[in-house]
Amino acid sequence: MPTIRQCGLGWLSLFMAWPVFAAGPAVWGEGMMVKVRPDDTTPGSATEVQLTAARNEFVSFQVALHGGDTGLQGVRARLPTMEGPATLMGPDVTLYRQAYLTTRQTSESWQAVGRWPDGLVPDTDEIAREARNAFPFDVPANEARAIWVDVHVPQDAPPGEYTGTVTVEGEGGFLRQVTAKLTVVDAVMPSTSSLSTAFLLSPVQVCRAHMGRDDCSASELQPLLARYEQLALEHRLTLPGLFPREPWRPSWEDFDATWGPFLDGTAPTRLPGARMTRLEYEGPLTPDGLRNFTEHLRSRGWLDRAYVQIGDEPPYQSSFSQVKAAGAMVRQLAPDLRTMLTTNSLQLKNHSLEPLVDIVVPLVNHLDGTEPDFVGDQTATYTAFLSRPGTELWTYQSCMSHGCPPGSSMPENLPGAGWPSYGVDRSAAKARAMEWLTFLHGGTGELYYETAGMLPTAWSDQYHFNGNGDGTLFYPGTPSAIGGLTHVPVASLRMKLVRQGMQDYEWLKAVSDAGDPDFARGVARELIPTAWQVPDDGAAFDAARLRLIQRYQELTRGNPAAPVMGTVPDEAMAQRKQSVPGTYGQVGGCGAGPGDSAAAAAGLLWAFWMLSGARRARRRLPAREP
Repeated sequence: MPTIRQCGLGWLSLFMAWPVFAAGPAVWGEGMMVKVRPDDTTPGSATEVQLTAARNEFVSFQVALHGGDTGLQGVRARLPTMEGPATLMGPDVTLYRQAYLTTRQTSESWQAVGRWPDGLVPDTDEIAREARNAFPFDVPANEARAIWVDVHVPQDAPPGEYTGTVTVEGEGGFLRQVTAKLTVVDAVMPSTSSLSTAFLLSPVQVCRAHMGRDDCSASELQPLLARYEQLALEHRLTLPGLFPREPWRPSWEDFDATWGPFLDGTAPTRLPGARMTRLEYEGPLTPDGLRNFTEHLRSRGWLDRAYVQIGDEPPYQSSFSQVKAAGAMVRQLAPDLRTMLTTNSLQLKNHSLEPLVDIVVPLVNHLDGTEPDFVGDQTATYTAFLSRPGTELWTYQSCMSHGCPPGSSMPENLPGAGWPSYGVDRSAAKARAMEWLTFLHGGTGELYYETAGMLPTAWSDQYHFNGNGDGTLFYPGTPSAIGGLTHVPVASLRMKLVRQGMQDYEWLKAVSDAGDPDFARGVARELIPTAWQVPDDGAAFDAARLRLIQRYQELTRGNPAAPVMGTVPDEAMAQRKQSVPGTYGQVGGCGAGPGDSAAAAAGLLWAFWMLSGARRARRRLPAREP
């Protein structure tokens, strides 16, 4: 007979192996600043998320799932309404299944390759309002998945407390719920961003991704491009040059019918009245083309938002002589059209470019950098340039955030710090930081060189310029990829984070305009000490935003004289009225003054045409890296 001790050990062995201890699937609420990766996400337990927003602001959160030891099949989710002083529903509440991009090369040497959440497949898409194939999906055993939730607070929604319940169901009777509690504050965020943007998009890449070829007709392409513009505006971004470049001049009747609503604020966006903040001239660089363009835009009241690039990152993409020729020609033939140049204050001064440039766009690495000539905050070096009416300082980030040459890496990019980045395999905080830095440096706009660089292969491969996702913020929403019948653009998770940064900018500006710019700058600088010290702590961004909201309420509550969010204070308005392109007089170098004959510009036209050809060639990006 076994002894009692032997029996006890036998029961203990049986008890420890009993399957009741197998971990089951888990569902929990998560903020927007955590990237839920499949293989290294620990199950959470939160059943509630807390949100705060102004009216006409988007807020986002996630519902995360873990398969446990058994996995979960047939997952569906729904959030019918957010209930409070009003009911938020329909287009204002959108659920997405997060798709994963598998990286095969890393953007930073210390990272590991693997699956990153990025493409957001909608349950019902924002543009055509068609049901897509976000649900159902499976969660494999020992892996995580996530659902993204967008809530847009309508302009007329009363302030107060709103509550909604996300119900998650799976096969076998599985059911879990996550509660979202939303506080709507008494402020209205403007539909048109206070920060101008020019996020470029290559039409040929849209043609390739949706039609499988390069020769789409205008009738095929323009409806698609209009959908991309609509989705961009709903993320508070502008795609500035989507109209066909050839043949030129366009049928202005067709142009106005397609793009007029986006420029006038009558397009059917969820942000009512949202307007494009910029429009780029990309037609033939000839006297007739420039004059025809400016005359039409002036007649429609759009000229103040138009610009032309007179070069790109000289001396690398354009020579300084080409830039000077281009600038002089535009000054002579289209003096009311603003000129833009991607360069820095050092090059502006050394090559006497200041009189030819209205919008200077330095790399963030040159605005607050670590390398010789750009060490520390360089904002003061733009003071003289910005003293001339009509000038602006914009910002942009590029592959310089991670290192452009193959195999390179920026030494500042350490875990927990580094440059802002729109890379797939960087932290959520890196994609939200750029607009905070633009505010800190007094910028009035942001340029991004491309949003569809790898669009044809976006679902499987976005490695471009030594980084994953650099130059690609959209996914092609083809029926074969997301279901439905209509081709639409699909937003990336990074695009949502850029939108959040744009909305953060509105809060920074609102606090500043309401009378406490030092507080706004202090919060931003505490969050991001330098441009190369962007933290990976997403919670710190959320906390900083809440401090701004609280301060705005303190400044405006019971004070009818306080500027309302989205309006321009009287002093700033007066300055803006003066800041329009004026008479520039005679330009030096190879430029021709207003009184010179047309023949004197012939050499400039040839040089500028060569420059524009190089610029157009650069925009025709390949479908994938060679």
